[in-house]
Amino acid sequence: MHKRTKIKIAIFVLLVGMACMFTAVVTDHWAVLSPKVEKLNDTCEAAHFGLWRLCKKHIYISSENYVEGHGCGPISLPGEENCTYFGHFTPGQDAEIFEYKTQKEYNISAAAISIFSLAFMILGSLCLIGSCTGKTKTRDYLLKPAGMFFAFSGLCAFICLEVMRQSVKRMIDSEETIWIEYYYAWSFACACTGFVLLFLAGIALLVLSMPHMPRNPWETCMDAEPEQVE
Repeated sequence: MHKRTKIKIAIFVLLVGMACMFTAVVTDHWAVLSPKVEKLNDTCEAAHFGLWRLCKKHIYISSENYVEGHGCGPISLPGEENCTYFGHFTPGQDAEIFEYKTQKEYNISAAAISIFSLAFMILGSLCLIGSCTGKTKTRDYLLKPAGMFFAFSGLCAFICLEVMRQSVKRMIDSEETIWIEYYYAWSFACACTGFVLLFLAGIALLVLSMPHMPRNPWETCMDAEPEQVE
């Protein structure tokens, strides 16, 4: 396969990874929490949250949709939903996030790391644009930092995922928790996909932009014929 084709494939994978990561950052379905159902034919309050908001949903539980041993839900059932931004991002407002025993430090860290991930994606995108519009030498040179920026973005996404996972685990393990069930939802899956695609495709782009390796052991990289990316 021609080197230019490989680079195009890597760039396409990066675009998919960026779309997945951006979707994860701006949506609120990283984790779903369910409390114990106290009685049937009544409403219970489930919750789902992301990096910026927590959403509470009042779900009516009847004998038809209740599964013994399970918590309130599933979250897809109809019900009134109310979303609140985390208090540390909207100072002066009485956000009720802490009644759910979430950890403020974890949420601040995850949100900040996600911003770094987006910043690296923007820098990588600017390098890609420059490589597509510049001269041949500039093109080859800008692919290297682009690959590094996207790989760093993937690493930040991984750290963000781990911080959120620890946040949920700490909530569930708390003795004062009201939650008996939890699972990671589609926003978390988007972040996982974004991490894998950004990191692997970033590394691939970095490798592909390296100088052409010598074919003979007595040659150096400077002696080998340069391989231009058109």
